[in-house]
Amino acid sequence: MAFRTRITEMLEIEHPIVQGGMQSVGYAELAAAVSNAGGLGILTALTQPTPVALSAEIERCRAMTDKPFGVNMTVFPTINAPDYRAYAQAIIDGGVKIVETAGTQAVREIWEMLKPHGVTILHKCTAVRHALSAERAGCDIISIDGFECAGHPGEDDIPGLILIPTAADKVKIPMLASGGFGDGRGLVAALALGAEGINMGTRFCATVEAPIHNNVKQAYIDNDERGSFLIFRNFKNTARVGKSPVSEEVVRRLSQPDAQFGDVQNLVAGAAGRELLRTGDLSKGVFWAGMVQGLIHDIPTCQQLIDRIIAEADTIVDQRLASLRG
Repeated sequence: MAFRTRITEMLEIEHPIVQGGMQSVGYAELAAAVSNAGGLGILTALTQPTPVALSAEIERCRAMTDKPFGVNMTVFPTINAPDYRAYAQAIIDGGVKIVETAGTQAVREIWEMLKPHGVTILHKCTAVRHALSAERAGCDIISIDGFECAGHPGEDDIPGLILIPTAADKVKIPMLASGGFGDGRGLVAALALGAEGINMGTRFCATVEAPIHNNVKQAYIDNDERGSFLIFRNFKNTARVGKSPVSEEVVRRLSQPDAQFGDVQNLVAGAAGRELLRTGDLSKGVFWAGMVQGLIHDIPTCQQLIDRIIAEADTIVDQRLASLRG
């Protein structure tokens, strides 16, 4: 049976499962596969080299699915900032109605461009205070990211078991739970904690349609729940990456007194990460990975994964939980 929540209604999707935007992974193949399976697939705008290329990718995705899909826009401080407004305009011109955002408060300038065009804003936060601020600013959906997540978990180190219900107590708009989700147990837990769906990143990387090398997908299987490192804590820009010889070296270098970003720049460069995902050579750079690796044991299609999650969730609700009641 399907789970109906404000998330499924607002996004017009069958299942309350969203594929988070991921740099160098969020291409049409993956987004369309997730949407076709009943979830919400998301393209990653800045994976595309130009706004024109993003427009083409939106059209390519639309040719692969007639279901809703979204686009991720992440705004972070950078030396050579992309033309965010031009990317946002490509989203508007492409008729996309769902946008996932993340990053600094500067992202609200993008909201101001998108909202008049009927775009639903799904904003990723790592703290309750940030979620409430985004809600006040007009965001439509919050994705609350626990400490377990890949990418940037923030600096508060609050795991989902506490962060999700704490946010649910205060946030009034629909909320997705993110960080550590990969099966039906997680979906039921998220719903019980007050969320109305889940946002998965790492788990969707280990699927047939994820446009990354099989060596990387196998690394997600080989790693367990301990198979990630937190890096950049020195710079208050914490990031969680998969365990590998390269990430171990990054941790070693950053543990030295007076460590600087330049000491690891060649190892963590975006170009190095893209080369790793393309070639499967794990010596090329680092790759994003969450603690959910401990729950990844196979590489299914997106359809198989989502079907399995929903079937597991159904069984838990209808059988296991029901049997515990006296």
